[in-house]
Amino acid sequence: MEKDLDTLFDEAFENAQLIPQSSVPIDLQLILYGLYKQATSNNSDRFYFRQESQNLRSAFKLNAWMQVNHISPEEAKKQYIEIINKLMKERNL
Repeated sequence: MEKDLDTLFDEAFENAQLIPQSSVPIDLQLILYGLYKQATSNNSDRFYFRQESQNLRSAFKLNAWMQVNHISPEEAKKQYIEIINKLMKERNL
């Protein structure tokens, strides 16, 4: 039986916790953050987040999310899964 997208996404998120953060370049961490937010948030979250973007780290995170806000949550999940699976394979995890 083939797993549905939400199950694969949840598994990828769990697997992401196994990847040493220091081994993932910051730009890729931001891409993953943006894809995760796009996959799991609704439009009202985006307004709230914008209000909170006072510090530089938040600004980078918001920008990463805005870079992918044109894609569907389903597409964001697919891209997130692909990146996590690639990172896992590269690290033999």
